[in-house]
Amino acid sequence: MARPLLTLAVHEALLAARSANLAAIECSLDLGRSISRVEVNASNWVWNDASFSFLEVCKDRTIYHWENQRFQPAARFNTSLIKLVPTEWGPPTFEIDGIKMLPTAQVSPYADAERKVSLIQPRGKVVLDTCGGLGYFAACCLNGGALRVNSFEKNADVIWLRSLNPWSPPPVFTNGIDNALTLTHADIIEQIATLQDESFDAILHDPPRFGIAGELYSQAFYNQLARVLKPGGRMFHYTGAPNRLTSGRDVQNEVANRLQRAGFATELNGDGVLATRPFALRNHRENLREPRPKSHRKSRRELG
Repeated sequence: MARPLLTLAVHEALLAARSANLAAIECSLDLGRSISRVEVNASNWVWNDASFSFLEVCKDRTIYHWENQRFQPAARFNTSLIKLVPTEWGPPTFEIDGIKMLPTAQVSPYADAERKVSLIQPRGKVVLDTCGGLGYFAACCLNGGALRVNSFEKNADVIWLRSLNPWSPPPVFTNGIDNALTLTHADIIEQIATLQDESFDAILHDPPRFGIAGELYSQAFYNQLARVLKPGGRMFHYTGAPNRLTSGRDVQNEVANRLQRAGFATELNGDGVLATRPFALRNHRENLREPRPKSHRKSRRELG
């Protein structure tokens, strides 16, 4: 049975219906994906023939899920506080220690993912999704006709949030055999070296901000991304738009410069960098190799 998800707005609507002595109302119990009819009583409410109690405390910016016969916040605290956060758009975002991981101020995080995915033109392509998060990039790739998406996510708590989120894509099967979407619980920093050369048609790289995961912005990692991308392949790299005056650095241009050193052609695009791997990357790699140290042995001419 599907489990309901509650937000403050939905809970207030249920309370208002009870106060007005309404027998039932229509509302969404899956963060805006669908509308359900809910029967309202004095002490509880009924949905899909199951009874649920009203919350004693329902907080803003919190999503509650039904577990162990009660509503609990969709949040975990192991090494960091990770929580699912509602948005006015429906599709939620998530936070790590209070830092919002997806843009929501002016656009739905799902619509934002759709725009960015369109830049890599996913139809018929095999896509590497380096930092899976809630899976919005992967979902948009599949909706856009991607052949296969290989997604990596290192944080088990984020994967747990993903299992609660109705906007996150489940594994999709093609021809009943192959996974169109593979989600691997692993750190892409460690896994990238195991991926074959030129095995992906496109890449989506949506790392946490630089201050949290600087290794995902490193030259060594960008060199690996160039290695696994096919000639002519595209990559969108989300950088965010940190305030240069307060952060003291221009992350977007720093990323573009490193990607160029890895052999990519780049252009700034919104809150990220769109990069293309040229067909002559092998020649570029030869130029990137460190020169051999000069021999300290003197030639016969120098020795006289």
